[in-house]
Amino acid sequence: MNSILQILYGLSVLLGYYAVFRMTLSNLHMFQLNGYRTDTQLAWFKKNFSKYTVNVLLLPVAALFWFVSGEIFPVIAAVALNILYCAVLPANRKTKAKKPLVWTPRVKRMTATAILLYAVCMGLSFFTLTTGKFLFAYGIIALNVALCPILILVANGLNQPMEKGINARYTREAKRMLADSPLLDTIGITGSYGKTSVKFYLYTILRAWKETLVTPASFNTPMGIVKTVRGELTPMHRIFLCEMGAKWVGDIKELCDIVHPNHGIITALGEQHLESFGSIENIHKTKYELADALPADGRLYVNFDNEAIRNHPPKHKYITYGTTADCDWRATDITVTADGTQFTVTSPDGEQCRFTTKLLGDHNVLNLTAAIAAAAGFGMKMQEMKLAVRRIEPVKHRMEIVEKNGCTIIDDAFNSNPAGCKAALTTLGRMDGMKILVTPGMVELGEKEEECNRTFGQQAAEVCDFVVLVGEKQSRPILQGLKDKGFADSKIYVTDDFLDGMQKVYGISSEEKKIILLENDLPDNY
Repeated sequence: MNSILQILYGLSVLLGYYAVFRMTLSNLHMFQLNGYRTDTQLAWFKKNFSKYTVNVLLLPVAALFWFVSGEIFPVIAAVALNILYCAVLPANRKTKAKKPLVWTPRVKRMTATAILLYAVCMGLSFFTLTTGKFLFAYGIIALNVALCPILILVANGLNQPMEKGINARYTREAKRMLADSPLLDTIGITGSYGKTSVKFYLYTILRAWKETLVTPASFNTPMGIVKTVRGELTPMHRIFLCEMGAKWVGDIKELCDIVHPNHGIITALGEQHLESFGSIENIHKTKYELADALPADGRLYVNFDNEAIRNHPPKHKYITYGTTADCDWRATDITVTADGTQFTVTSPDGEQCRFTTKLLGDHNVLNLTAAIAAAAGFGMKMQEMKLAVRRIEPVKHRMEIVEKNGCTIIDDAFNSNPAGCKAALTTLGRMDGMKILVTPGMVELGEKEEECNRTFGQQAAEVCDFVVLVGEKQSRPILQGLKDKGFADSKIYVTDDFLDGMQKVYGISSEEKKIILLENDLPDNY
């Protein structure tokens, strides 16, 4: 009987630690997407409890090995254990991620600490095995597998003093480099949405005119900004465009304490990340931390088409941009086709200039107006900007036009906010053809999530000829919104698979050209 238990123990080690390997990769990925915050990861565990059902079942099975006796029962328990190890794998299988795990130095250090914890568990299991405590050896491995998701958090906690020291050293170096650049003008760009687009549009306009540094992609966290400064800032740079992201109160202040911006742009105040902020008031307070950090003579540009900003303006003096007559910088005469957009910008002194862009959507006109106003603040003339504006390419997955299978696809998959969704539907409504929406809806809107998605469904019913909802549970409020407006069931298709939804769309027979709006794509941790 001992020989059978020995064979099963060897199998337990192999299967158990392969399960640990798969779970470690999966949970590291989620932890990275959750901003390395333990509270957010624990909330994610709670929300996705079904994913960890097998881990929970492993706990009593592991405890059995402290109490079982006899000859047959330990073998049955050992077999059950190996079956459970195999059952862990499907929930942690390798899948194609929208935003894959990035093996940053921090992730590598966390992984090394986790491996050390696993090694201690394995060593303890081997030690109990050599002392004849066979069943205890089984129990230790089972406990290690069951608690693997928590051990990632333990590893992160153990590394915290080291991580804080490393981050502090890098931050001090970045601050010193910025302090040693007295000719550098820094403009902070934040907002509930639109900040990445405004940043890239402004960079495209300025880069041929003055040496300009920009935070790449969505590098809008403290370490992303620090990495940009340490790796790319040179004495030749005269302007630094710094995107500032936030999910919690105090995040923008922390970034401002690093870069000390001279000027700022606030693109919008909205419900984005309401889940983590907790209230609309906290969102307003956090975004206005940029305004609070500016010097008295700093230029602050705000989107006056945004009702929240208009109704609750910052205390710092500001320059407005938008489409209404009372804006300092105003966009008018907007015309949209499948090839792009034309619009006229009027400056505070009455100067007008007609612009042409490949970009689609009224919200992109607003973003361009912000960039044009900010560039003018640095001394550039509007006539000098026309060619750069014409050359601006859509930011990937933000109202990006793609022609495929005879259809025009408007890829707005990065978007996930009520104002952006409404603007995308407005753009879709202006185009000629069969109008189709493919969406899972919006997330991270906290208590307003259901209401906003239902409103989105009502808005879609006014514009669309056909709607594909991806994810039955997530998209339920959108379905209700569609039905509120009497949208026919025959024009709605619900699926849990995006590719299946697209196949349905491609298979629709239509004499008109199909215009497909891809609105939002849920992140991997949803």
